[in-house]
Parts: sequence; structure tokens; C-alpha cells
Amino acid sequence: MKRIVFTGGGTAGHVTPNLAILEQLDRKEWEVHYVGTADGMERGLIEDIPGIAYHAVSSGKLRRYFDWRNFTDPFRVLAGAGQAHALMRKIRPAVVFSKGGFVTVPVVAGAWLARVPMILHESDITPGLANKLAMPFASMICTSFPETAEHIRNKKVLHTGSPVRRSLFEGDRQKGLALSNLTGKKPVLLIMGGSTGAQAVNEAVDAALDEILPYFDIIHIRGRENLRPHLNKKGYKQFDYVTDDLKHLMAASDIVLSRAGANAIFEFLALHRPMLLIPYPLGASRGDQILNAQSFQKQGYAEMLMQEDVTTERLVTNLRQLYRNRRGYIANMRKAGDRDTVGMIVEAIEGIARN
Repeated sequence: MKRIVFTGGGTAGHVTPNLAILEQLDRKEWEVHYVGTADGMERGLIEDIPGIAYHAVSSGKLRRYFDWRNFTDPFRVLAGAGQAHALMRKIRPAVVFSKGGFVTVPVVAGAWLARVPMILHESDITPGLANKLAMPFASMICTSFPETAEHIRNKKVLHTGSPVRRSLFEGDRQKGLALSNLTGKKPVLLIMGGSTGAQAVNEAVDAALDEILPYFDIIHIRGRENLRPHLNKKGYKQFDYVTDDLKHLMAASDIVLSRAGANAIFEFLALHRPMLLIPYPLGASRGDQILNAQSFQKQGYAEMLMQEDVTTERLVTNLRQLYRNRRGYIANMRKAGDRDTVGMIVEAIEGIARN
């Protein structure tokens, strides 16, 4: 039986694409291992899945701001690389698949030292720092956006799109409405800010809640430990974090308000949900979400509202306009076709493993 190692973590966006691939990987042919950190989000999402062996290694965080831990984390990464190298020698995988996030740096280094071929997947238009460090050692780089190839000095680039979990297509609108205590008589707005939430988006919605509710019922996924019970009222249902029931909440929604993380917006695209995207501003990020949102806006899948331009009036106006024009956005999404992203990645994995 062939062995494969998956890695990726730090946020759910670096784990859920791996879950999408695992849904279609032939588990009769593959022995699956996952390498992450001891206390990262990836452990909670992966460790209890039957048939997957989870291994923890040391890692540091790749920060773009001053922090005293920036001086000690390189040593943790070096220690993790040694641990990952020992794991690779023990497991002897045919291939490593890396989804990105700071945990992947020691894993990729350990795999390279053990001469294990690697496939990387880059979600955003411009590569993240972890993937930038890993790309020179990759056998193949898969991308969500075709524009990403312009930023990669590697001939082995494959534009696949972003892996979307097959289970998301199994959502039931009525179950989603029941979970949210909504009647479905009004259009349903789904608000998401990522696995850890988005404070600025949450605050903007909180301020505009009474202005939005006359037009939409709202499902609001606020992020862990971000619930605000005092806001509970008819037509508004908040969740901190959702896993298995997310497919039902998405099925219940008509439009989406979200940040512009690549994995999330490709899921909305696959489900044909028009989006109003509020990307992280440059001061809080490297600008990747702005580029993602601009690309989706250009292709007619979404509208973009910069965080610094958000007011209650603009938020309500843009949401109402998005809903009025929803059929046009949905038509554009359908024209995009249904790319078999996961199938392409599985085929690439099998091809690398045969070589």
C-alpha cells in the first residue's frame, strides 16, 4: 500500500482543502498520515478521522510584525524539521501534499531532507510566505487562480482551482432554516469571517443589524468565542463555529457576506452563492484577499467593499443590490463550469507517486 503525508494548518482554510482531497482519495490504495502541530486547529479537525495517523511536530509562526518570539521560533522550526525528517524516514511516504500555513515549513524541509517528492497547493493569487519558502523544493505546484503562475518561478505549475469538499453539496435548505430558527419567507444572508471570525466585519454587521433585518434573515458565523447573546432577535441566528452543519447553512442562504479568503470564496463559487466581499485591508495582511476579491469581482461572481469604506448605509445598499442582481452573478458562476479540482489533484498525486 502506498503512503501519503498531508500537511497544512494554522487556520481551517489550510485544512479543509486537504479534507476535500481525502474524501476522494482511494483509501484502499493509500495509507494516510497527517503532520501538524500539537495544539493547532488542524489537530482538532483531523485527529478523530478514522484511518488517518496524526503526527505532531514543533513549528514557529511566520510573522510580518515585531514579536520577541520571532527570535526563538526559527529554533522551533529547525527542531520541527528534524522531527519531520525522522518521521519521513519512518513512514517512507511516496509523496507529501502540503496546503500551506506555518506548520508546513518544517514538514517540507524534513521531506526534502528525506528526498520525498512534494506537491504544494497555493490558494491565493500571490503565494504566502510558507509556500514561498517551500516552492523551490516542490515537484509540482497547484494553484487556485490562473494568475498565480505569474508569481512562481517553476515550470511545473498546474492550475487546478481550489479543492471543495463534496459534502458541501449535500446541504438541505430546510435543515439549515430549522437550525437557524428561520422561516425562509425572507431572503437569507449568510455572514462568515473565517474559522476565527473577522472582528471588523462582525462589528459592522452588529452596528447595521437593525437596518439589515427588514430585508434579510441572517445566519451569522462569528468565529470562536465571539458570540454576542444580547444581539439575539427574530430573524437573526448566530453561531461561533460550524463544522458538519455548514453544508445546511450554506444551502439555506441566498447571498453571502464574507472576507475574501480563497478557500471560502471558491466554496461559494461552487455552490453558486453571490458574494459581497470585504477583504482584509493592507495594514492587516499582505493584500492577498484584496487581489482575490478583485479577481472574483472582475469575473462577475462577487462585489467588493473595502473595509475602510464600510458604513451602515453602504453595507445595506450593497447587500440589497447584490440580492437584486443575484441572477446575473449566478449565471456567471454557472458559465465558469464545474472544474474537477480534486480529481486533477488526485491524478497529480498518483502521477508523482509513480515516478
